[in-house]
Amino acid sequence: MLPEIPLSMVQSGAVVRISQIVGGCDDVKRMAELGLQSGTEVEMLQSGSPCILRVGQSKLCFRQSDILNILVNTDET
Repeated sequence: MLPEIPLSMVQSGAVVRISQIVGGCDDVKRMAELGLQSGTEVEMLQSGSPCILRVGQSKLCFRQSDILNILVNTDET
């Protein structure tokens, strides 16, 4: 099993599973409202800033600083 890495380190085209979101309650809640929580599978469509993620049928755009606290496992998908 590979260690968790920040979502910001994931390359374009990779599919990963969120292991945890670290941060304040407001930040974690905001991400959950967008569909990002532990166990969620996401595809990195465009890495860098801004980055674009596919979450289910939705595409979400974030600044790189927004996703620094999202940790993912790369070996489960």
